[in-house]
Amino acid sequence: MTFKYGIDRLNLDIVNGIANGSIKAELCQEAIDKINTSRQRVEKMAASDQAVYGINTGFGPLCDTQITPEETNLLQKNLLITHAVGVGEPIAKAISKLMLITKVHALSQGFSGIRLETVERMLAFIELDLIPVVPEQGSVGASGDLAPLAHLFLPLLGEGEFWQNDEGHGNNTVPAAQALKEHGLAPMELHAKEGLALINGTQFILSHAITGLTKMRYLLDLADLAGAMSIEGMQGSSSPFREELHATRPFAGCIEVATRMRGFFKDSENMAAHTDCDRVQDPYSLRCIPQVHGASRNAYNHLLELAEIEMNSVTDNPIVISDEEAISGGSFHGQPLAMVLDYASIAVAELGNISDRRCYLLLEGLHGLPRLLTSSGGLNSGMMIPQYATAALVTENKSLCFPPSADSVPTSMGQEDHVSMGSISSRKFNQILGNLEKIMAIELMYAAQAIDFRRPNKCSDIIEHNFDIIRAKVDKLEQDRLLKPDIDALIALVKSQAFTVSLEK
Repeated sequence: MTFKYGIDRLNLDIVNGIANGSIKAELCQEAIDKINTSRQRVEKMAASDQAVYGINTGFGPLCDTQITPEETNLLQKNLLITHAVGVGEPIAKAISKLMLITKVHALSQGFSGIRLETVERMLAFIELDLIPVVPEQGSVGASGDLAPLAHLFLPLLGEGEFWQNDEGHGNNTVPAAQALKEHGLAPMELHAKEGLALINGTQFILSHAITGLTKMRYLLDLADLAGAMSIEGMQGSSSPFREELHATRPFAGCIEVATRMRGFFKDSENMAAHTDCDRVQDPYSLRCIPQVHGASRNAYNHLLELAEIEMNSVTDNPIVISDEEAISGGSFHGQPLAMVLDYASIAVAELGNISDRRCYLLLEGLHGLPRLLTSSGGLNSGMMIPQYATAALVTENKSLCFPPSADSVPTSMGQEDHVSMGSISSRKFNQILGNLEKIMAIELMYAAQAIDFRRPNKCSDIIEHNFDIIRAKVDKLEQDRLLKPDIDALIALVKSQAFTVSLEK
């Protein structure tokens, strides 16, 4: 397929496909016409005597200062340079690329007044893999992500830096002026409204949300798999996942998780082996997997819905709607994403909380499992200590769950007196996801060890397949050994999404 910027609708899979090169994207004639029409409207307003915010006036608290046509271009350059005050480590190159892609789509809808050649230069950056270096800190998420977007577009002027390597990390960067020269590209001069159109927007928040959603989608499925493997190891009950039960409280996420759990246990010899045991019920970390994992799925679905709206929205200011009118509003405000990112962060942290509880449960020596998952305890500590790491990680995640969207610090001499802090929400969302990957890796290690103590019983085909993936990298623990390489190997499997988490054949 070929995606048409400014015309078609982005979703999570399409934006990722454009970013990884599996989907082609282009400006079609319809989008070009919309861009040119909007530009003509801006030029008409810029030449008039009537003050129009952001087109022939200053910005923020200087909105009542009118700018002459002769000063307009310098104003746009100054806008980018003065707002490029980000600090901290650079964001990942992949996230900067998503920022470019989503910004091109927003500008191509014909409400921003940007010139066609400016959009085409941004597309050239994407095509040539000239991805700007963007610091991670400095945005308050209202008036858009001003500092990050200013850094993203400094290279249009021949300022700033590009990544020089594929991964986008370390000090492997090149001055933008040098890279432009190597590719035969001259620095650009921005015209009326362009600087404002470039730096007003939520693309920093949005691109972090896209990155986190992509990871969360997999980790939700992986959490179900890990929970199922832990239940197999504990020889827990499958009754809490029955369809009849969840029909009486039909939350979509809970129903989906319960369905998946039934699929993971299908034709399991190990589950059938204890059908007539005398246990009445399991602890909540096993029994309530549909309710807890399902609630996290509901949060994911909410964030996905809002992020896909944002992917297809115009988030700069003012919005050009006719030859005579540009509406100054607040479409750059990050609160619609900030609040739900904070909610999603709690949802991810809870997946880690319940996973840690299952790790602890597997160590307690219940229902035929040896304490600490070792048959030679005393001399050997077995699997005791990795749970310390999961305990530390879940507490770190709890500390990261403070909602930045609940806070606001006024900026711009009170003109911007309520801000979203959504950039912090989006960054913390991804930090929590990174910690969850490590927690999941340790639970999978524990679950595989527990399943080994249930042999010769076999589990379902899909669990046996994933058990084999673990055992290809990590042997059963017989005697104490250095476990960090095992944990690192499993973290690598989680990060590379090597586990089969889908039940679809």
